[in-house]
Amino acid sequence: MISAIGVVGWHNAGKTRFIEALVRALKGRGLRVATIKHAHGPIEIDHPGTDTWRFAQAGSDLVIIAGHDLLAWLERPLEEPTLEAILARLPEDIQFVIVEGYKGSALPKFEVLRAGAPPERITPDEQLLALVTEADGPAWPGVPRISPEDAERALAILAAKGILPGPDGAQGERSR
Repeated sequence: MISAIGVVGWHNAGKTRFIEALVRALKGRGLRVATIKHAHGPIEIDHPGTDTWRFAQAGSDLVIIAGHDLLAWLERPLEEPTLEAILARLPEDIQFVIVEGYKGSALPKFEVLRAGAPPERITPDEQLLALVTEADGPAWPGVPRISPEDAERALAILAAKGILPGPDGAQGERSR
């Protein structure tokens, strides 16, 4: 089973910076990590003129490019897939997933709040792992507060909650 968490916050709150720190820390522990980002608008990741772009432009619903150092899967689904459907399709060797967005999912979450933003909560109490912020101001009662660069403290919170896989890859109690 794969352990998965969410990272949520409003636009430009610092979610990407926090996720980068988490990925580095998890990779430093030897884990295979996947990141999933939910986008609200059209997505363009292929470059015009490449073979894969041309295949997609010709109407291919699924374009795969594979090499010794990369496997890319470009798909045009009939409808937006659910987070559960995406998680179910991940390779078996992935041990930990960080999901940016999908605010309504049941995943345990870190909520990122940028300095100067109103302290509006997105995450229900039972899902909230910690507030990630550099901002001074009122803390949320009973909610740990960590810096966006403090990935080790985030991993300690995950370990305490049984979400972080152990050194042998054994999964914590909360998994997908």
